[in-house]
Amino acid sequence: MNSRKFTLYNRIIASVILLVAAVVYLMTIEPTTSFWDCGEFIASSYKLEVGHPPGNPVFQLFARFFTMFTGKMQAAAAVNVMSALCSAFTIFFLYLTIVHLGMRLNEKSGKDLSIANAIAIYGAGVVGALAYCFSDTFWFSAVEAEVYAMSSLFTAVVFWAILKWEEEADSKYANRWIILISFLMGLSIGVHLLNLLAIPAITFIIYYKKAQKVNWKSGIGMLLLSGAIILAIMIGVVQYLPRIAGFVDRIFVNGFGAPFNLGATIFLVLLLVVCFVGMYRLRKRDKAILHTIVLSFTTILIGFSTFAVVVIRASANTPTNEYQPDNPYTLVRYLSREQYGSNPIIYGQAYTSPYDTKKVHYYTPLDDRYYKAENIEVIFPSKAKMFFPRMWNAFDQKYIKLYDSYAKVKNNRTITIRGERQVIQMPKFKDNLRFFFDYQLNYMYFRYFMWNFAGRQNDFHGQEPSDLISGNWESGIGFIDRMRLGDQSEAPDILKNNRAKNHYYFLPLILGLIGFFFQLRKDERNCWVTSLLFILTGIAIVVYLNQQPFQVRERDYAYAGSFYVFTIWIGLAVMAIQSWIEKIHKKKEGGAAIAGAGVATALCLGVAILMGCENWDDHDRSGRYTANDWGYNYLAGTDPNAILITYGDNDTFPLWYQQEVEEVRTDVRIVNTSLLGTDWYIDQMQCKQYDSEPLKITIPRVQYLYGTNDYPYVINAIDRPILASQAIDIFRNPQYRLSDGKTDFLPAKQLLIPVNKENVKKYGIVAEKDYDKIVDTVVLNIDADRIGKTSLIILDFLSTYQWDRPVYCVTTGSDLDLGLEKWFQSDGMANKFVPIYTPDTRDNPQIDEDKMYKIITETYRFDSLKDTTIHVDYQNIYSFMAVQPVREMFAKVSRKLIQSGKTQKAETLLDMALDIMPRKNFPYNITFLHSINEYSIMDMIEQYLIIGKSQKAIALADQFVEETLQMARFFATPHGNDVLSTRELDTNVTLLYYVVNIFERYDQKEFANSIKRRLVEL
Repeated sequence: MNSRKFTLYNRIIASVILLVAAVVYLMTIEPTTSFWDCGEFIASSYKLEVGHPPGNPVFQLFARFFTMFTGKMQAAAAVNVMSALCSAFTIFFLYLTIVHLGMRLNEKSGKDLSIANAIAIYGAGVVGALAYCFSDTFWFSAVEAEVYAMSSLFTAVVFWAILKWEEEADSKYANRWIILISFLMGLSIGVHLLNLLAIPAITFIIYYKKAQKVNWKSGIGMLLLSGAIILAIMIGVVQYLPRIAGFVDRIFVNGFGAPFNLGATIFLVLLLVVCFVGMYRLRKRDKAILHTIVLSFTTILIGFSTFAVVVIRASANTPTNEYQPDNPYTLVRYLSREQYGSNPIIYGQAYTSPYDTKKVHYYTPLDDRYYKAENIEVIFPSKAKMFFPRMWNAFDQKYIKLYDSYAKVKNNRTITIRGERQVIQMPKFKDNLRFFFDYQLNYMYFRYFMWNFAGRQNDFHGQEPSDLISGNWESGIGFIDRMRLGDQSEAPDILKNNRAKNHYYFLPLILGLIGFFFQLRKDERNCWVTSLLFILTGIAIVVYLNQQPFQVRERDYAYAGSFYVFTIWIGLAVMAIQSWIEKIHKKKEGGAAIAGAGVATALCLGVAILMGCENWDDHDRSGRYTANDWGYNYLAGTDPNAILITYGDNDTFPLWYQQEVEEVRTDVRIVNTSLLGTDWYIDQMQCKQYDSEPLKITIPRVQYLYGTNDYPYVINAIDRPILASQAIDIFRNPQYRLSDGKTDFLPAKQLLIPVNKENVKKYGIVAEKDYDKIVDTVVLNIDADRIGKTSLIILDFLSTYQWDRPVYCVTTGSDLDLGLEKWFQSDGMANKFVPIYTPDTRDNPQIDEDKMYKIITETYRFDSLKDTTIHVDYQNIYSFMAVQPVREMFAKVSRKLIQSGKTQKAETLLDMALDIMPRKNFPYNITFLHSINEYSIMDMIEQYLIIGKSQKAIALADQFVEETLQMARFFATPHGNDVLSTRELDTNVTLLYYVVNIFERYDQKEFANSIKRRLVEL
């Protein structure tokens, strides 16, 4: 086959692959926002606002372009479509990459480009591209508004581009590909830094093409050079250019009274002028290599300049303005993700290391100048550090408990800290490595790798390696899976028939290994290039992230690049199998050879199709509106002009999406406690946003700057209740600082908030029927000796609170350490702060049952929950059954209605609860999630009995008992010398006895006895 024909057919097949991938992703995209960061990305893109550090302006600009052609109700779908198309083009470029590498294998083997070989090369591209198209991790990111789809596209394009350079390396204008790659690298910083990990692979392709002599010494030199290029971009361009710009800007602002950003702008313009002048002179002097280097640097700068969008929009004070990077100094901290802290990588502290603190200084805008502020930095003594620290985070006791299971015996070290000598225990290096290999490498990387190429157990969130039932890899080959996970044939339906239970029987893994060894044998240099990219986008990220245990979500998306490389090898397996068939038949041309190539392609294509068939049902998100309704319900259930205190990503980002994009309840002020400890967010709370009035905060800015009063003391200097306003006045007054003259404090632990009863009634804070319960003063009891800045700001707001707007909290309030939980009224999906003392908020909560009945039946949206055609994944199950247990909400309100004698309404709510959350989507028993769900079901059973609906009670109980018995039998399965889980077995047996007790108390002994008989059988 001549090269012209080959190229023509190659382009046609590539276009077909692009079309197939696009159709697959467009058919399975979520039609609206999803959980986690998607709501924030859509909201910030729709109005070009500022998202979380380190920012993604390129993603936002493209997303904004896509939303320009839709209305607000289709904006989320438009951004999802963008992700789908980015992913489809990733598959397109992957196909072209595999074909290129296949051609190199063909050349290295000394083969002609026969029809059979061409078919094998095309087949390799098709199989590898479709394997990645249908892979678990990539497909998940492809159908939602996340940056990883676009980031993958950048990686695919730059890797393909360097292969195009390799084809044209000896031509006059080949370096245009290098310039394109540099520009794309600069742009990719505005999407995600992961793309920079392609630089070493790119460097080695150039090295192998241009080096006159290749040996291990020069190879190491190239590896070091590529690492230096990555550091030059990550530190030199991303960190130090804004830092230098900040220094210049401070000279202009503080020295000459110029406006903010003028000095930075002048510096950056001069830098570009220097670059362009340098390019001109180098071109004149015919310095081609230096000219290419300077031109590449300039194009990286041009790509990186998209972050000007972040500064410009931050200066406009947009409603979503995270970190408010409206000046170069704040931009530096924004780009370095300072608010998230840092993890040690090569050398640092262990989880047992004691720490000290030191004061550091930074510059921040204050009034019309840059102000030199103080921050506290945590430092660790050198003797409390170790090489390659993997067990380092002592933030949570559960981290420490898991670390201790790896480091049972520790080494003693004597150190001096804060002037005192003390003996500390440090984990041994071998235990440190054991945690690295078992948890970080095996559980947090190879488990995800096996999800994609061997099979997946289910989509429940796995927490630790000892968890045998959630999120493990599972091949589908029974005896292998039983050796690792035990016998799970008795598993309940939610686990046994989970849509995310996908079995590939190791076939993609086997093909990938075949392709790897075939490339290694036939084309060692390109195998090293692909292997380097595989390692850097996989294991190297594991080392760099140094993750602590108990991650809040699965992190497989971080390693999509390494799975991308592995599918290259899956594709190349076609050529390996074709080569074997040729050897068997000893025919390299003619009909037999063509048939052999066809057979090899068909066999491997079957594996890719198997992946697609297995993964379709759990990756199809079409028709799923649950996250959208989740955000809507939170907002819609609040009273006008409310303040809604949220906590995490999933009770904040869907709400931001609702307000910013769909313009739902813009009168509600969302206050996120995870952000309220930052100066920029406190500033934003004091500004009007849409129809939402600002919060009144009296503490001056200088007292809540970054690093100031992060954890102020609460000292019981006044041993009696005082007004919260008096406590805040003392805190604000520099005359009342501690003996060091610098430390602000709160002087009492019992604080009073006067109740303006007229406003309470006027603004509907309390229902009329509860007027007699209103107290004169709310008493807050602070148990802690220190509180966070978040709690301090909320206390400041409450100290001047006039009860003229309702305040809600999505949590119980215990996380704020202010004693608010006894003053909450359960208002559906949130708790309302009311001047009514409720000592027992769990068993006898304060509820306005009539109002809640109306909100539940007329306001809240639940249609998405009862749609049994959609896949309800772990995140939805956990959100609606554990984080915000909807059944518990129904049960609370219906019980209150029963107590008020409104049994018909109670029955309506009970029936509705069962209707909107069907068993198929939300099982009645899911004890391994450790939620309140099962107790809500039993409460509903009892309520049916109370109102005389015994048949409904029995029907519900029968289904609940059936699921609980199934769960108990499963956890009673023998495993090793014990059962699968004694704890879970005991829990489920206890639940069954609770149900027996309920029916015995209501004289339903026959049904109670039937449960006892089934218990005996168990």
